[in-house]
Amino acid sequence: MSIVVRQVEKVYGSQRALRGVDLEMHTGEVVGLLGPNGAGKSTLMRLITGYLPATSGRVEVCGFDVADHPLETKRRVGYLPEHNPLYDDMYVRESLRFVAGLHRLDDRQGRVERVLNEVGLLPEVHKKVGQLSKGYRQRVGLAQALIHDPEVLILDEPTSGLDPNQLVDIRALIRRLGQDRLVVLSTHVMQEVEAMCDRVVLIRKGEIVADAPLAELASAEGGLEGQFKSLTR
Repeated sequence: MSIVVRQVEKVYGSQRALRGVDLEMHTGEVVGLLGPNGAGKSTLMRLITGYLPATSGRVEVCGFDVADHPLETKRRVGYLPEHNPLYDDMYVRESLRFVAGLHRLDDRQGRVERVLNEVGLLPEVHKKVGQLSKGYRQRVGLAQALIHDPEVLILDEPTSGLDPNQLVDIRALIRRLGQDRLVVLSTHVMQEVEAMCDRVVLIRKGEIVADAPLAELASAEGGLEGQFKSLTR
């Protein structure tokens, strides 16, 4: 299994953002973390990536404890945060070469070209990142997350702010990426989960209140929307 979370708690001062979370996720899954704003989705993702430490409990990525082996786990994780960190004054190819250098990849040029093709950025390589549309900026963020060919891909609100045409392209790309990786994405938009995910983890006030295949929740009374309302109200 790619990710194991055991009895994880995260406390900020007097606020408990995560409460005894237990979770396992596997390669070949696209898992949607679904919940209201402030439910703890982003906090859980930041713990998995090693961006934040857990207050208690254990997080493992590809068999490595995130706290004990931070570099080993980061090598295996690609992360696209909600606020996409991009270098606006760099050209698209230049920015990806820079990120490839940070990862100390051997075949940097070859990897950059493969990722540019994979995420559909080749038509835009002549532009600076700051000149790109929202949809293509998201593609650059995905390319940065993919440049080192990670086994696990963590995407925080990856389709936020996209127009309908951009949504179709990014959804298809994420589904394709999930065929041979574990993809974990967070959202509070149920349509995004239905379009991309095969498994849903519902979070309410830092606790997992449901973990099931999408088809199971969608076929329950009220469908996914009804389950969301009843379980996260």
